[in-house]
Amino acid sequence: MTIMITLVCFLIGSLMFSYWIGRMLKVDIRSIGDGNPGAANLWSAAGYRFGLLGVLFDFMKGYLPISIVVNSGLASGDQLIPVVLAPIAGHAFTPFLKFNGGKSLAVTFGVWSALTEFRASLAYALILAVLLLLTIAMKNGAMPTSDENGLMTTAGFVLMGIYLYYAGYPSYVIWIWLGNFLLLFWKNRVGIAQLIRAKLKDREEEYTHSA
Repeated sequence: MTIMITLVCFLIGSLMFSYWIGRMLKVDIRSIGDGNPGAANLWSAAGYRFGLLGVLFDFMKGYLPISIVVNSGLASGDQLIPVVLAPIAGHAFTPFLKFNGGKSLAVTFGVWSALTEFRASLAYALILAVLLLLTIAMKNGAMPTSDENGLMTTAGFVLMGIYLYYAGYPSYVIWIWLGNFLLLFWKNRVGIAQLIRAKLKDREEEYTHSA
């Protein structure tokens, strides 16, 4: 039963609504910005109305299946680990786009909203808001780049894990967090690596000029 539920949740997560909305508007959102076939690039391509629609669809494909599973008791405890991770993985590695999907942020918010009755997702949203304000302040008012957003998403999720630990959530929830973190890190690894290389290059240039 758990395997079947996991496969269904993966299939639901793999439905690329933002990409399909873009195609209906005759736009391939993978050709925009960082090439992510998610709601952020739909927003950039078609405006905030369609962008918000994409966010809603991506959120709900994480929230609805996990909410149904949790509230119906179809899975519980350790059984929830693969089930909860399935919509996130489905979005990240959708077979509809040759397993090259989106970064799964909205889906992540959806599954954690269902799993923790919005508590963890609210904590994550507050963490990301603080990180965003700090980043903007450090950049003298400039908005963060896509790579910087990826770093904030990943670092913020680490802080959410600390919240889960001290809030006393059971071990299976921590395992779900770890799986989710690895998925987020994998989808943002290129941008994070580019930021690290750029930072190291800047420090090297500063050292060269000061020598």
